[in-house]
Amino acid sequence: MSTLNRFKYLLPSLALAGVALTAQADEVTVAYQTTVEPAKVAQADGAYEKATGSKINWRKFESGAEVITAIASGDVQVGYVGSSPLAAAASRSLPVQTFLIAAQIGSAEALVVRNGAGISKPADLAGKKIAVPFVSTTHYSLLAALKHWKIDPSKVQIVNLRPSEITAAWQRGDIDAAYVWDPALGKAKENGKVLVTSTDVAKWGAPTFDAWIVRKDFAEKNPKFVEQFARVTLKAYADYQANPKAFATNAANAEKVARITGSKPGEVAALLEGNRYPVASEQAKILAAPTVKALTDTSAFLKDQGKVDAVQQSYTGYVNGRFVQTAGK
Repeated sequence: MSTLNRFKYLLPSLALAGVALTAQADEVTVAYQTTVEPAKVAQADGAYEKATGSKINWRKFESGAEVITAIASGDVQVGYVGSSPLAAAASRSLPVQTFLIAAQIGSAEALVVRNGAGISKPADLAGKKIAVPFVSTTHYSLLAALKHWKIDPSKVQIVNLRPSEITAAWQRGDIDAAYVWDPALGKAKENGKVLVTSTDVAKWGAPTFDAWIVRKDFAEKNPKFVEQFARVTLKAYADYQANPKAFATNAANAEKVARITGSKPGEVAALLEGNRYPVASEQAKILAAPTVKALTDTSAFLKDQGKVDAVQQSYTGYVNGRFVQTAGK
């Protein structure tokens, strides 16, 4: 069964069942992805463990849909997801809250077309095979781009592949294009060209972001852990924003980020520039009307595309800015 179908059919029953947590506050499982961002240095340094006093089991996932499924099962308490899988989860009433915006996505996600595939303009995508992880931010961006270009998605062969699977399929020549993030994006660029980035798609009215989310029941029982987790993350963002070039070109930082994400140390600086990382003074404002609106708009789009069956009357309950407010003090 595809990731999308597993996510679609597993999530509702688990969310409604109120599955008990399997980890206590002194041992927490955190789902991360291979997105290149400043806090990966803090993760490598063990800063989260030092700040929280907890044992953290870091589990790597290849897509937000997989993270959501793990959180729904109770195996994971805190997770890193994109706005599209988050909107889908909220639309299906998964008991989670967004407590920190990890990145406002730009050129770090892009649609790359293979050299020699005969694609020089958007109209050439008709009949071509495009790979994308379903229910991800890139999936949402791909559908939004096709809508902008007035291309019927049914006229394109869209296949559901995880980033590692995209890389393998690209190397075999099985796909003509892919909308993905690094390190798979970088590998595709080696013999392909960027047709559009998420910076462009955001300008067309479909912005995307990455976020840290937490199970509501876990947050209620362990608010200090969530607050300290946010504080460590925001410190990393502040360190980066203070001097992006120095942070990114620091050999030790680059090596740590590359080790966790699978990227190359020499690529880290450019990859970090592909997104924007809101600092503490910006988080509270973003984690209010803007995030609620983004989830509302994304959910409506996903419903139009048949990716979710219904939408919530309000997404306010899926956003909680109090942890970044206290963490920023």
